[in-house]
Amino acid sequence: MATDIAIKIDHVTKTFKLPHEKQSTLKGALINFRKRGYEKQQVLTNLNFNVYKGEFLGILGRNGSGKSTLLKTISGIYFPDSGDIIINGKLTPFIELGVGFNPELSGRDNVYLNGALLGFSRKEIDAIYKEIVEFAEIERFMDQKLKNYSSGMQVRLAFSIAIRANTDILVLDEVLAVGDEAFQRKCYDYFNELKSKGKTVILVTHDMNAVQSFCTRAVVLNEGKIIYDGDTTSAASVYRSLNLKGSENSIEKKNKTRINNASRSKGITYITTLGSDGEEKTLFGAREPIVITCDVEISDPTLDYSLYLKFNNPGGVTISAIDVDLGKEVLSKIGKKRVYKIKWRLPGIYNDGSFLISAFLTDAIAGNVYAKQEESHEFGIQGWNTPNILIHPNDSYSVEQKV
Repeated sequence: MATDIAIKIDHVTKTFKLPHEKQSTLKGALINFRKRGYEKQQVLTNLNFNVYKGEFLGILGRNGSGKSTLLKTISGIYFPDSGDIIINGKLTPFIELGVGFNPELSGRDNVYLNGALLGFSRKEIDAIYKEIVEFAEIERFMDQKLKNYSSGMQVRLAFSIAIRANTDILVLDEVLAVGDEAFQRKCYDYFNELKSKGKTVILVTHDMNAVQSFCTRAVVLNEGKIIYDGDTTSAASVYRSLNLKGSENSIEKKNKTRINNASRSKGITYITTLGSDGEEKTLFGAREPIVITCDVEISDPTLDYSLYLKFNNPGGVTISAIDVDLGKEVLSKIGKKRVYKIKWRLPGIYNDGSFLISAFLTDAIAGNVYAKQEESHEFGIQGWNTPNILIHPNDSYSVEQKV
């Protein structure tokens, strides 16, 4: 192996058995010994790439793509079914919250326990104990049992210990996922320190900002196979394309359920989102125009109506809203037919997130609600990296008679 290679992944394949039958007795196990009670799931398929010394490598992919299995195989937790993994140097994995921790021991005792597993002597831990606790920011809780810690406190403590290891290669799996903003800033400072020291790092993350800020190269996995290996900008684009495809299928399924469960009462009959070609669409890219349509059944076009659209994130927080006056002057120009289609064209400046649309048909003067459909349509935006912020929609709209 060349001297500039830190890790060589040579045609690695990993398969798991997924059981479909549970045998709780020895008799049952013997009777069904020859029966196939499981299926094989190939998680990694013939992976073949190198990690070079001093490289900061990002591993990207949707959930279930094989990222964590790959890291556990590199770390020696799993063994490949075929192929080889050759490590050139000392490797420290940080891939599972709580590994090496005892929940019945205090935070202080766990520092020494986890440090021993990483090869530290008690004297060495004594020398760096204050640094570990200060980095984790949990000084007040070090004599409390670990089982009473939040997941964020545990990961901060575990990470603070792991980064003290004198290692050549550091393997990190989703270390930023449970940290708050202050902890993430510390992680970023540490990443810069690692880069300046020329350490080899493998990072699994869904944060494309971190990938493009720190990683010198990225590998994208999909269904256990490498679909891209190269620069981080292109890798982020490939990863977002995978998310677009997966999210669209998920949102469409949920919207079908919402339509089936929606109220059939007169008033608001259908809400959807359209692409620039006029076809129904549920997932949009950054700066892509979105047309929102709402079908409204009006019982008396001579009255003053108002249509209120509200956009919530999946947590129920209102992100933005549109309030449109559908006065008799507007509706009387259309004619006397009762069903109207109201269209809004959003300007195409958005941030990442999912948005649920609720619609309310009200009396423009008294505010009485004639009809409503709450969170009956969802659409997603894969755009910039600030989640769940929808720029206020353009209030311009059109009203037309529905054919």
